[in-house]
Amino acid sequence: MSDEKVAVIAAGGSGMGAASARRLAADGFKVAILSSSGKGEALAAELGGIGVTGSNQSNDDLKRLVDATMERWGRIDALVNSAGHGPRGALLEISDEDWHRGIEVYFLNVVRAVRLVAPIMVGQKAGSIVNISTAWAFEPSAMFPTSAVARAGLAAYTKIFAEQYAAENVRMNNVLPGWIDSLPATEERRQSVPMQRYGSSEEIAATVAFLASPGAGYITGQNIRVDGGLTRSV
Repeated sequence: MSDEKVAVIAAGGSGMGAASARRLAADGFKVAILSSSGKGEALAAELGGIGVTGSNQSNDDLKRLVDATMERWGRIDALVNSAGHGPRGALLEISDEDWHRGIEVYFLNVVRAVRLVAPIMVGQKAGSIVNISTAWAFEPSAMFPTSAVARAGLAAYTKIFAEQYAAENVRMNNVLPGWIDSLPATEERRQSVPMQRYGSSEEIAATVAFLASPGAGYITGQNIRVDGGLTRSV
C-alpha cells in the first residue's frame, strides 16, 4: 500500500471538477479522474494520474475508476463529486422524466460514488468527501429547479452521513458555488453579487482542497458557501 495521498474526482474533465483536480495535484495528491468527454483522461495524463472515460451515473464506470485507483495506489484519501447540468424549465412544466433526471445528475451521482469509496475510507480510518453543490440549495431559484431540489436532498444526505461516519474519521462536506466563471457571464448576474464579480473555478478548487486537507479535520456535515455574499440565510 502506498503512503501517497490519493484523490478521486468524479466529473473532473472541465470546469470546477478539473480545477479541483489540478489544485489537489498541486497539493501533492495523486489523482484519478472520471469524465464522460475524454477530457478527464487527458488531464489525468497531464497530472501523472489515472483517467477513465465514463459517467458518474454509471455504477460500472465509477467502479472501474475506484478499482484502478486501488490497484495503483491502494488507498483513497479524498473523493470530489462534481456534476454536469440537469434539466431546467418552468416549474409546472417539468416532466416526471426530467425530475428523475435531475435527481440522477445532482444527487445520485454522489450516492453512487460514496457507496464505493466510503467503505475504503472507513477501513483506513481516514478520508474526506467533498461534493460540489450549489449556492441555491437553501435559497432556491426558479432558474435551477431540479438542481435546487435535488441538492437540498444532498444537504440532508450529507448531514446523515456525517453523523454516521464522523467517529470513523471520514468526513463529508458540500461546497456551494454561486456564479462561477465556468458559466456564461451576464451583467445582471454580476450586479446581483455583493462582490460585484463572478467567482473563479480556482477559488472553488481552493475550498475543495482545504476541505480535503488536515486543516479541515474537524469540519464535517457542513455546507460551505463560496458565492461572493450572494446568499445570506443562516
